[in-house]
Amino acid sequence: ILEAFGLSPDQLAAVVQNFNRNLSGGTLTEMGIRYTIRGVGRLTSVEDIRNLVVAYKTQAAAAGQPAKRTPVHLRDVADVGIVPSEPENIVRWNGRPAVALDIFKEAGANTTAASQSIREALFSLQRSLPGYRIDLVQDQAGFIRAAVGEVEQAGLLGGCLAVLVLFFFLRRLRVTAVIGLAIPISVVATFNLMYFNNLTLNIMTLGGLALGLGMLVDNAIVVGENIFRHLERGLPVEEAAVRGSGEVGAAITSATLTTIVVFLPIVYLHGIAGELFKDQARTVAFALVSSLLAAMTVIPMLYSRLIPRRTAPRRRASLAFPFYGKVLEAVLRRRWAVALAALASVAAAAFGLRFIGSEFMPQQLPNELVINLKLPEGTGLERTDGTVRTIEALIRDKGGDLVESVFARAGPAGTAQSAAEALEDENNAVLRVGFKKNLRSAFRAFIAGLEKDLGTIPDLEVRFVRQQSTLQAALGTTGSPLIIEVKGKDLDVLTALADEIKANIAALPELANVETSFQGGRPEINLEVDKLQASRYGLRADTIGNQVKAVLSGTALGELEDRGEYLNIFLRNPKVSVGRLKDIVLSGSGGLRVPLSEVARLVKAASPREIIRRNQTRVAEVRAELAGDLPFNRVVAKAREAVRGTALPEGYALSITGEEILRREAFKNLKLALLLAVLLVYMVMAAQFESLLHPFVVLLTIPLAGVGSVALMLAAGVPFNVMSIIGLIMLAGIAVNNAIILVDLINRNRRAGLGLDEAIVSAGLARIRPILMTSLTTVLALCPLMLGFGEGASLRAPMAVAVTGGLVSSTALTLLVIPAVYRIIGGRPPKRAEDGA
Repeated sequence: ILEAFGLSPDQLAAVVQNFNRNLSGGTLTEMGIRYTIRGVGRLTSVEDIRNLVVAYKTQAAAAGQPAKRTPVHLRDVADVGIVPSEPENIVRWNGRPAVALDIFKEAGANTTAASQSIREALFSLQRSLPGYRIDLVQDQAGFIRAAVGEVEQAGLLGGCLAVLVLFFFLRRLRVTAVIGLAIPISVVATFNLMYFNNLTLNIMTLGGLALGLGMLVDNAIVVGENIFRHLERGLPVEEAAVRGSGEVGAAITSATLTTIVVFLPIVYLHGIAGELFKDQARTVAFALVSSLLAAMTVIPMLYSRLIPRRTAPRRRASLAFPFYGKVLEAVLRRRWAVALAALASVAAAAFGLRFIGSEFMPQQLPNELVINLKLPEGTGLERTDGTVRTIEALIRDKGGDLVESVFARAGPAGTAQSAAEALEDENNAVLRVGFKKNLRSAFRAFIAGLEKDLGTIPDLEVRFVRQQSTLQAALGTTGSPLIIEVKGKDLDVLTALADEIKANIAALPELANVETSFQGGRPEINLEVDKLQASRYGLRADTIGNQVKAVLSGTALGELEDRGEYLNIFLRNPKVSVGRLKDIVLSGSGGLRVPLSEVARLVKAASPREIIRRNQTRVAEVRAELAGDLPFNRVVAKAREAVRGTALPEGYALSITGEEILRREAFKNLKLALLLAVLLVYMVMAAQFESLLHPFVVLLTIPLAGVGSVALMLAAGVPFNVMSIIGLIMLAGIAVNNAIILVDLINRNRRAGLGLDEAIVSAGLARIRPILMTSLTTVLALCPLMLGFGEGASLRAPMAVAVTGGLVSSTALTLLVIPAVYRIIGGRPPKRAEDGA
């Protein structure tokens, strides 16, 4: 029709734009009043657009009559109406059409507070939308709330178990209550210190408090047990409280300081590990300081007020270990054999380290599965949506009661949160499958069966992503864990190298979803312009491109205000097929109309999906997911071996990145923190004992604690990761506590005039009960974290496993090895001014 009237799309666009604008007409002054002249020409309705005159048609007149000009309206050459814009994506929730809305919080805002505000707003909005339903597909605050609640439950359970241990050993209800009060008093004091240091209750701070809950009562146990021991000997309550707390004051202060100083390197760590654990380290330090103050002040006061002044009846005697004296005598006689056996156990643990793998962060037990789908580049939205519908039905049929919800989106995301999402097009789709929490055990079987069924769909790439926690998302570990980078200049060479590496590592059963950054480029049609032919028609490459774009994509002509709502005005041509692309008519100079095939040659090609540069150098990436339970460092070793034979031209380099970079950096920083922690512990003990020899004896408990950590990690199948290494750093400060109070009393006995063997045996008999009590309370407080089920449990379990195993072995070996080593080293007891106490 346009050809019949001698019109082009550019002329129609110019007419609409010229009549849809407000123009300034200058100013006019009359009788002292200045008027502004404004030309109002905005289109106000669809009818206005239809009635626009785009041309005039001249009709031949009868004899003696002038020629007649008839206006040509826009409605005569185009269809004008209000239509929905073409969808960018198609969303469904549990099989029903939906509109998805992504809501982001401001930087620095509290996630749970923002989530609660949004929930309240959505609840109000729901009441104003009858017939519609608003559901939450994903809420990051849900994970946080569930994880915090699970930590609170674990902490309460651990505290109750610690109190039961006290009653089991002391068998006095009032004494148990006095010592048990140290837990809530210390927790409240800790909250106060956290408040004034701007710390919030989150996964890390509450996790630190739960880890330190067993230690909160340690100081109170040592003080309370020593007071109780004097009470059993018949001393009055006030005298027992003064003497009992005074005897162990220096020892528990030293023990508390050794636990606190191990966190100093963590507080000053750089990188991810430092940012992750700073708040946890400060929380534990605050808790230990609070527990020390409570043990030295509140516990003696409560003893003097709540405990009867008479001694406890013998029929309810507290738990004692008289046989330990004979065990110690045997150990002292065979001290060299005990020391060699301890050395052998440490060597065995060192040998066992090679069988423990490593990873950056522990794997999460998911309750949601994300399935990324990709059809061939260029696939339209309708075809992608049809494939998604088929997979939705398959998931429902195969999952049954296992599946709780299915969110499906065909097409690109409205907001790109990552580089991968920014590259999505109509051929991409995402399904989020939510599982019922009580059916997680069938998760792997479901994935295996679904993967097999989806493999039968042609031209479909499937990638299963286990939904990760907010913590891992914040650390940037939501992408492919294994990435192999090849750096160089030539894209063709990089593409060939990437394809070769992909073929090599795709054969590894430990890897899945192997892809390169070059594969799957979008199909394109290149217009190779004949410059000579185009110049004959007055056309340039840019004008040809602009006119083709206007025909295919349309032209934006401004906005139309319709009852307070602004609608975009577009001029669109009928859809053009690939075969008819060459017939597009271009407007040349002088009104010439030229087919596209006259001035350009159409060549089919494929564009690269993405081009990555780092430090001004082109990079090709080969990405892969983990497909088994093999520790990450061993998967990296297998991948490195698989690509070892790749021949790299001069100027090209290969490296393994992804989570491996994060793992190496974190491990390097944490190893340094562990060494500094051990050094600081030694310095604190040297100041406490005023000796360089006796702190060395106490320091032997750290490798003895490592024996238990390695053994339990091997038994539980827990690899080294950031969380477990933090547990080992904590263990360096915790494990020495028992040895400190034992060696401190041995030194006191020797200064009192006892012989070396007698001093050791007497100290062992006096300290075995508080040593066992403090260790059991800490271990039992950690058990709920170690065996916990729920959101975030797998993040804290490695830390609890490392600390629990180390405490068990260090306690058992401290009671045997430390006396033997002390007997071997001997030495003179340090003299102090307060020895007369």
